[in-house]
Amino acid sequence: MLAVTAYPIGYAVYLSLHRADLRFPDATRFIGLDNYETVLSSHLWWQDLGTTVTIMVISVAIELALGMLLAVVMHRALVGRGLVRASILVPYGIITVVAALAWQFAFTPGTGFVNEWLGTNRAWLTQHDSSLVVIIATEVWKTTPFMALLLLAGLSLVPEEPLEAARVDGATRRQAFRKVTLPLMKGAVLVAVLFRALDAFRVFDTIFIQTGGANNTESVSILGYNQLLNRLNLGVGSAISVLIFLCVLAIAVVFVKGFGANLAQQRGER
Repeated sequence: MLAVTAYPIGYAVYLSLHRADLRFPDATRFIGLDNYETVLSSHLWWQDLGTTVTIMVISVAIELALGMLLAVVMHRALVGRGLVRASILVPYGIITVVAALAWQFAFTPGTGFVNEWLGTNRAWLTQHDSSLVVIIATEVWKTTPFMALLLLAGLSLVPEEPLEAARVDGATRRQAFRKVTLPLMKGAVLVAVLFRALDAFRVFDTIFIQTGGANNTESVSILGYNQLLNRLNLGVGSAISVLIFLCVLAIAVVFVKGFGANLAQQRGER
């Protein structure tokens, strides 16, 4: 952990406090928080942060709904349960770059099937809104099975006694699911949403392959990549990396302290 986590984070913090540019190696010097001031005062950082949050919120919300549906299907499948689960998990086993290329071809005029199905000739990846649609669709298709797998684990741990009691009281399946199953699954839902939110906030591969950050689709990870590897500005790039780390940490704290506290309170009341 010290070698692969603590040292890289510590070194990134160190670089973020220096003027470190590989184009001018002799000019390296300590400048304190100037790199952070440069990033946080830049319109590009806030624009990319907004794009990143938009992709994260929309994709995770869709994945939660579809993942819950798939989890219920996998849980209730009586015939061919193994085949059903294997089929649903296929997209998650595909490399992200391959999935991004496949969806890029699907939405490209002349090579894809989307325009033919919709009866249009739209160049989806040349405009901001439609590019986000393709990126989010790719993320949802690729990672919904992961969400479904986590929710299936939580669904499998729900005891049958409360459900049987609800049926005896005359509750329909929908009412039993909403009033009994979902409250008992809040822990699994919290873990699933947290894991996907942290992963979605760091989205890189899909955007890099499909748009390269064009049309205002650049995420904060793409911004950091450009500073570090394209512009060779290790100081500003490291500051962006540290800010991404802090954002991820903040998301985790909000989930654990907020939703986790509510979950613990409900368990205490029971």
